[in-house]
Amino acid sequence: MSPIALSIENLRVRRSGQTIVKGVSLEIPPGKIVALMGPNGSGKSTVANAVFGHPGYQTSGKIRLDGRDLTKAPTHERSRAGLFMSLQQPPEIPGVSVSAFLRAAVNARREQPISVGDFQTILKNNLKIVGLPNDFAHRPLNEGFSGGEKKRAELLQLLTLQPKYVILDELDAGLDADALRAVTATIENLRRRKIGILLITHSPRFLKKLKPDRVHVLIEGRLAASGGPELASRVETKGYERFGV
Repeated sequence: MSPIALSIENLRVRRSGQTIVKGVSLEIPPGKIVALMGPNGSGKSTVANAVFGHPGYQTSGKIRLDGRDLTKAPTHERSRAGLFMSLQQPPEIPGVSVSAFLRAAVNARREQPISVGDFQTILKNNLKIVGLPNDFAHRPLNEGFSGGEKKRAELLQLLTLQPKYVILDELDAGLDADALRAVTATIENLRRRKIGILLITHSPRFLKKLKPDRVHVLIEGRLAASGGPELASRVETKGYERFGV
């Protein structure tokens, strides 16, 4: 595997005595979209959580970010190394504004705090990219947000933190047409910035406009097929049953 990539080698994941992921190997190069597809219950989100260091999982194998071994690193070290993961159900944090949360997150990665002026410039630019008004930054984080607003808020965090690699877990789930367009445009923006993207989804339709560079199909915790964008089209026309392992 390339030394400049997010590399997942022979990942095995257990939880509550059950093996959920059974030897998965993936590579996400900078500026590339790698799609991990599969039906519900196939282990996709388990892969995402294990790579980001969820303490509730027992893992083996190797996880490397640009050659740095993060296999045993806690979640906050993985984040500081340049890894980001969006959440399917981000928590509500009453009393903490989107702006205050993001500035605290940015400063946690820096030696010196970012100035208010510089932060506001970055924040306003990123709000525009994800299609949100400026006053959205003053709302309590995720409190009363619609499904689309929560997904856009996750992308806003991503753009503001400027990671090297991102894991987007079911980012398309439950979005209306406008929110889906905004999400797709933001992902393309990330690709242009040379950010590596692991895009997890069970819907091949989401991949039509994005045209991922690599597609993997996960069935019952194992990679059943790998290929280019045409693999997503095969899933759409023939379903997942033909990929049974």
